[in-house]
Amino acid sequence: MSFLSQAQVSSSIDSTKIKIGEEIQYSIIVEADTTDLVVFPEGQTFLPLEVIESYKVDTTFENAKYRLLKKYGVTQFDSGKYTIPSQRININNKAFQTDSVKVEVVDVVVDTTQQKMFTIKPAIEIKKPPFDFIKALYWIVPVLLIIAGIVYLLFRRKKRKEEREKELPPYEEALVALQELDSSHLLEEDKSKEYYSSLTEIIKRYLDREVDDKALESTSNELIERLELHRDSGNFDFDSETISKLDKIFKRADLIKFAKMKEQEGQASVDRSTIEEILNETKEIIPELTEEELLENEQYLEQLRKKRNKKRWLIGAASIFTLAIISIGIYGTLKGVDAVKDIFLSNVTKELSEGRWIKSEYGNPAIIIETPEVLVRQEVDPKLIESVQASDFSIFSYGDRNIFNILVSTVKVQSDQEINLDAAIEGALSNIEKQGATNLVVKTEEFKT
Repeated sequence: MSFLSQAQVSSSIDSTKIKIGEEIQYSIIVEADTTDLVVFPEGQTFLPLEVIESYKVDTTFENAKYRLLKKYGVTQFDSGKYTIPSQRININNKAFQTDSVKVEVVDVVVDTTQQKMFTIKPAIEIKKPPFDFIKALYWIVPVLLIIAGIVYLLFRRKKRKEEREKELPPYEEALVALQELDSSHLLEEDKSKEYYSSLTEIIKRYLDREVDDKALESTSNELIERLELHRDSGNFDFDSETISKLDKIFKRADLIKFAKMKEQEGQASVDRSTIEEILNETKEIIPELTEEELLENEQYLEQLRKKRNKKRWLIGAASIFTLAIISIGIYGTLKGVDAVKDIFLSNVTKELSEGRWIKSEYGNPAIIIETPEVLVRQEVDPKLIESVQASDFSIFSYGDRNIFNILVSTVKVQSDQEINLDAAIEGALSNIEKQGATNLVVKTEEFKT
């Protein structure tokens, strides 16, 4: 026990004699002021004994002081007599030392004459866990959604393509629209607003496709101004009267649609005929494309086709990649991460372990061993044979030292020659370590012939 100022430190153990692997509880008790900073030992400070458990500090309050109890579980796996070294406790940066303690570790006595011997139990085959449908559902649902999305995009693209193929030329489209307007019975139902909206939409759509690609988004006045600009610039030989008639129809339509003006009897039919005349006149003044313009159009269409194909390939590649990632995820979930690694990283040792092994004899005296492949005899340096004074020295090996390697060596000595087996084994292990081997697990067995 040590004393300094008002702090007190003591230590104790619950037993001084244990069996191999049995736990000793080492206790340190500190009585200190409430403001004192106490630091207990951490890590393997009990060597040669090993700390197997460091328990939490138990704190109690007595007589205006803290009583701190710190326990450690220590043990030893070799029999013998040991000394638990003195432990250092810091209180307010001042060191306190406990007393060292002697303990004895004894072997576990086994009476083999009374204990029955049993054969090795056979391996028990473990049943595979049942298929986890809920877990798989987290992967199946996204896959189905992605497939549904791809099918929808393909269907939508096909539908658009069919619509483009069915699309009529601008002039024919306008005439068909006028015929449909005639059979709509909007005038008979006193729906002048809807009638004029459709009528102006027909001429604007035609002009948008053939004359000015901003016709649909322009107001009536803006469109008339743009047509006059096309006429003045010489792009289209519009007749002033044609533009004037179209302007009057647009203004009348705006009054009917927005000011709720009632059209005169028969005016709608006249305006419908006028629109058809404007269509015919406009069709006549549209210049035919030159060979250069046709060629430019073909080149432009070819560029569009290439862009569409590129976009289609990118979408397809992204879809395949996404499906592959999800499939790998599902396979990894069901089979485990190691199974996925084996597929992509080519687990050589697993392939060897699951293959057909070969049983054969090697060397003299013969060693019978099963290996994944036949071992190949290696040349032995005559100086090495002479150094070990062997009458026969054989080495057989397979594989790459950096991945997986099997090496079998046999040495036959003269019958009257004494050999230190331990030194021979140590020499062989040292040779393996020189070649770069680490984390060696050595197993030796004695046998008689």
